[in-house]
Amino acid sequence: MLNLSVLDLTPISEGYSSVESLHQSLALAKAVEKWGYQRYWLSEHHNTNMLVSASPEILAGQIAAHTQRIKVGTGGIMLPNHTPLKVAENFRLLSALYPDRIDLGLGRAPGTDLRTAYELRGSGHSHGEDFPQQLTRLLDYLHTNEGPIQAIPLEAKAPDVWLLGSSTFSAQLAAARGLPFAFAHHIQPEPAEAALRLYRENFQPSAYFSAPQAMVAVSAICAESDEAAQDLAQSADLMWLRFRQRQGRPGPIPSLATAKAQMHSAEEKAFMAASRQRMFVGSAETVYHHLSALSKRLGSEEVMVSTIIHEPEARQRSYELLAQYAAMQPNAPQKVS
Repeated sequence: MLNLSVLDLTPISEGYSSVESLHQSLALAKAVEKWGYQRYWLSEHHNTNMLVSASPEILAGQIAAHTQRIKVGTGGIMLPNHTPLKVAENFRLLSALYPDRIDLGLGRAPGTDLRTAYELRGSGHSHGEDFPQQLTRLLDYLHTNEGPIQAIPLEAKAPDVWLLGSSTFSAQLAAARGLPFAFAHHIQPEPAEAALRLYRENFQPSAYFSAPQAMVAVSAICAESDEAAQDLAQSADLMWLRFRQRQGRPGPIPSLATAKAQMHSAEEKAFMAASRQRMFVGSAETVYHHLSALSKRLGSEEVMVSTIIHEPEARQRSYELLAQYAAMQPNAPQKVS
């Protein structure tokens, strides 16, 4: 049984505006809820011309308002960019409006370049080194919420807090605090097995969770056939190449026509081939079996899928095909309607 969720990086595609991209996220969230996905998470990025969501908590509220069942959250809030009190207030408010539907995924990376991070955080704010202390303060505001300063609204139930990471640091911290852990396989696949093993072996039951709960986030592209999916993935290939060449500002996701028109050096082709190894690309059957094997090997209860495709309709179709195939498997958690 494979539980599927969505990680939306809110990409901007060539030929579409940022405003249109936001509405594409709303449409995708409504569709994947219908198809049986468990969660819909949004990421935080700043000073980029490729992604549009700098405030995932605001977009999460809009998506929760446009859906009924699916859990909505952040993957994640970059805690060093914020004060624990303000994060607690934002998510207490979301939880008050949408009880039992809000997740708070937390990361410690800046989600941007260092210059922008300093502008976000200011000279007197955290720069990531005190992340464990920030986490303690945030959990206090979400749960005990006592003392001269309290996070409002007071009656709201705390959201589930997840720690995110692409190394062993957050795995160790999540285990020590008794929190769920999500590994960013789409960013750095190699440490996944070691990090998730470390998390499970060292998990300490807490007031939040009595047993470990692990999830892995992956990049995946599905189409009607393996060949069609490989074709669609050319946009993502060029995106990663531009990301490297343009110092993190690659521009919108290139169209297939743009990707196919490019001429590349042998070095560029090698880089794109290596980047493709971070993605699961193929028919729904091919991708599902790869994800099932990965989930079993890593011991993760849930797989969160991030799909970068230029055309919004093809992106939606990728999620639909994967959900349809998953629903046909024995012991499928949901039935696609």
